Amino acid sequence: MLSSRNVVEVRAISKSYVSGGRRVEVLKDVSFDVGKEFVAIIGPSGCGKSTLLRIIAGVEKPDKGEVVFHLSGKPVIGFVFQFPTLLPWMTVLDNVALPLIAAGLRRNEAIEKARTALKIVGLGEFEDFYPGELSGGMKQRVNIARALAVEPGVLLMDEPFSNLDPLTAETLRNEVLDIWLSSILPVKSIIMVTHNVEEAVLMADKVVILSPRPAKVVKIVDINIPRPRSRKASEVQELVDRVYEYVS
Repeated sequence: MLSSRNVVEVRAISKSYVSGGRRVEVLKDVSFDVGKEFVAIIGPSGCGKSTLLRIIAGVEKPDKGEVVFHLSGKPVIGFVFQFPTLLPWMTVLDNVALPLIAAGLRRNEAIEKARTALKIVGLGEFEDFYPGELSGGMKQRVNIARALAVEPGVLLMDEPFSNLDPLTAETLRNEVLDIWLSSILPVKSIIMVTHNVEEAVLMADKVVILSPRPAKVVKIVDINIPRPRSRKASEVQELVDRVYEYVS
């Protein structure tokens, strides 16, 4: 953990949907704090993890509760989706620049920021390629570059490695951690939704464990293991087993 000061406060979030004429409660009084740290959110399938992430991002509104950001100025949020969602008719560079231009940045400035972000994720030589010419791992790198290009204070990731082969996923996990820990970007906190317990323990400073729907916080587990971490280390396996006990 880099600092104990809160960057994000999730306060008593509740959310329901109406489906088939009945109300389905998804989240119930979910609360936790995020400092200058990497937080993983984990829980059973369908418990509302992604809904919670969208509420933190501000693209969905809770029925009750609030999300408070302690950032200077208007909070800038980067969002890495599970799937790249790249526009196939635009080059890699233009895909990364698009949200910057949409936010009002002049095209030449947006292009420079996009170019910098692509270099950070190791795709500087592929800016003129189209998404159809890239591998799955490279597309997800573009997805990450697009989120980083806005220079976010908080980076949100929704199961960003779940659709990649194991080797590519491991490489990208390490690269994301390296980028964040290097402080070359203003990202203060990362909040990642995952269904992979080992991934959560290997990456995060803190794991927030949710119950089945309606999701509540079952347990918050601090991961006080120095980085880099090895999945073979006994302390890692002990924490994986401990988290599994709460998830199950």
